[in-house]
Amino acid sequence: MLKIAFAPLYKHFLPEGHRFPMMKYPLIPEQLLYEGTITAENIFTTEIDFAEEESLVLRTHDADFWHKLKTLSLDRLEERRMGFPQSELLVRRELLINKGTRLCCDYALQYGVALNVSGGTHHAYTNRAEGFCLLNDIAMEANHLLDSGKAKKILVIDLDVHQGNGTAEIFSKDDRVFTFSMHGANNYPLHKERSDLDLPLPDGTDDTTYLHLLKETLPRLMDEVQPDFAFFQSGVDVLATDRLGRLGLSLAGCKERDRFVWQTCKDNGVPVVAVMGGGYSPRLADIVEAHCNTFRTAAEVFF
Repeated sequence: MLKIAFAPLYKHFLPEGHRFPMMKYPLIPEQLLYEGTITAENIFTTEIDFAEEESLVLRTHDADFWHKLKTLSLDRLEERRMGFPQSELLVRRELLINKGTRLCCDYALQYGVALNVSGGTHHAYTNRAEGFCLLNDIAMEANHLLDSGKAKKILVIDLDVHQGNGTAEIFSKDDRVFTFSMHGANNYPLHKERSDLDLPLPDGTDDTTYLHLLKETLPRLMDEVQPDFAFFQSGVDVLATDRLGRLGLSLAGCKERDRFVWQTCKDNGVPVVAVMGGGYSPRLADIVEAHCNTFRTAAEVFF
């Protein structure tokens, strides 16, 4: 069964100028339900136990940073780097997102795949928030899988247009997690961290070039890394229409990207969790359609 995590969208935790990027989150499941790709049975929400979540945060993130985040005591530079104004609801939603990714891991172990409508907060470092990412859900839940013995070798497939700099930093000294980031060479962040494999792409990279490189690389990584679990950061800011992207993929190319990742994971018997990442096209419909394709192709490949 396809299982999809959905965290409530708190409507008033951001000032109006920050709300557009968040509008996609409720629209994705609404569209999938409307068209019949999923039913209400496929969607799950969750609650959090703050003490439990805090212990898991501290497994990955520094105590001083977490204290500042939860007490809303980031300084102006730290808040500016985060990209959002500080808010108790924002922190709570971040914990809900992480819990959703954790439960998706269990569902992926059972069914082969699960998806979080949110997540993909790959710019969050051990000791700071950055680029609209407060806590790194990929890193937190990779650590949880390793600590609980549910996985021994994890492959992070980060195909957001922006390098997964926070994830790379967190696992820079942990060879149990292989970080692969295929991203825009000239895009944010200005300073790139070193992933285990980085594939920086020139501006305007089209479907043919992008898909050839992905299809050449991902099967080889499966053979070399031999993962028993994977995270797929499936940002749709690779689209040519994206305001922040600079790459040149079409909706069809982005959909084929997703399909290939799913098929490669399935063919190799690797459970995989997808987290949504970025998408900033001017037309909200383009963002939602591209993200919905990630869910549609997962359903087609696995079920």
